[in-house]
Amino acid sequence: MVDDYTRECLAIEVNASLPGYKVIQVLERVIDERERPKIIVCDNGPEFSGALLDEWSFKNNIKLDFISPGRPVENCFIESFNGRFRDECLNENWFINLEKAKEIIELWREDYNTARPHSSLNNLTPSEFVEQHRLKHKT
Repeated sequence: MVDDYTRECLAIEVNASLPGYKVIQVLERVIDERERPKIIVCDNGPEFSGALLDEWSFKNNIKLDFISPGRPVENCFIESFNGRFRDECLNENWFINLEKAKEIIELWREDYNTARPHSSLNNLTPSEFVEQHRLKHKT
């Protein structure tokens, strides 16, 4: 899960499968820590297009914005992130079990957010950008 504005990776759920109820659990965990989004952009996978997530988004007044089938460029931020994640983490590590995968992937996610400047964020890391934004908009 990537915030398009801050480029921050909010969550990477590591599991053997990702049914709709798991997606909702991750979304609720992230929303508890941050603001509720108005829109969630997602592809048409069964974990996103099922009735459970549709009902949840309706109850929470969050619009689900599905990209066109077969058009990943419509969600370019996550596609770019997924490529980087695959090249730098998934292809570079051997996961001996689910717990080790969760550990390694969470370390990579933290590094991505805190140690990697993005040119689109004026060469700040996502965490620095978020903090700068909070200070700027503090009332």
